[in-house]
Amino acid sequence: MKVSKDASRTARRIFRMCAPDGILNENHLKLSFSKIIADRPRDFRQILHELHRLVKMDVEGRIVIIESAAELDSLQCHRIESNLAEEYGEGLTYQYSIVPALLGGVKIRVADDVWDGSVQAKLAKLTNSF
Repeated sequence: MKVSKDASRTARRIFRMCAPDGILNENHLKLSFSKIIADRPRDFRQILHELHRLVKMDVEGRIVIIESAAELDSLQCHRIESNLAEEYGEGLTYQYSIVPALLGGVKIRVADDVWDGSVQAKLAKLTNSF
């Protein structure tokens, strides 16, 4: 769906009001959706579509995928989580998985950011340098 600039601007403004401290408030969001549906302002379908897209991006951006070659102990997990919370704020969801192909180290993905400290990545970089 093509969204007009006005509808996009309105959706962004509503989204910012629903997440004043950077964390999305579900109650404010539900109220906003209800108000838009009840009032049916101009281009309300476009506003709802864009608001849905923004919420989806925010939710996906709060998922952290941590891959390691071996299982991490609780101290390592706590240290990773505290560093990421400091960088991205609270409210992150952590998903841990063991990927033996990494050979060693850790690979962390948060939204579009990737930190790859795995042995596999270092070997690939070394291979590409030759």
